[in-house]
Amino acid sequence: MNNEIERDLGEQPLAKIMAEHGFKSNDLVSSSTEQITHKMVSRAAKGRRLNLKIQYRILNALNKAAGKQYALKDIFNY
Repeated sequence: MNNEIERDLGEQPLAKIMAEHGFKSNDLVSSSTEQITHKMVSRAAKGRRLNLKIQYRILNALNKAAGKQYALKDIFNY
């Protein structure tokens, strides 16, 4: 019986939203008031499982950069 958590969940909706706005990882990192890294944004878009605290940091940065109000369910499908 395999009890390991699935960590690679495939490309997330965040990647599509970033592409629609023309954002790169640097755009979210520079707009964030919290500490996030390019690696965090890259992992989020590629579908690596992130803890809830980091998910909210990515969400806040995206909302600030885009000028819209997205929810976690809009950018992550896990």
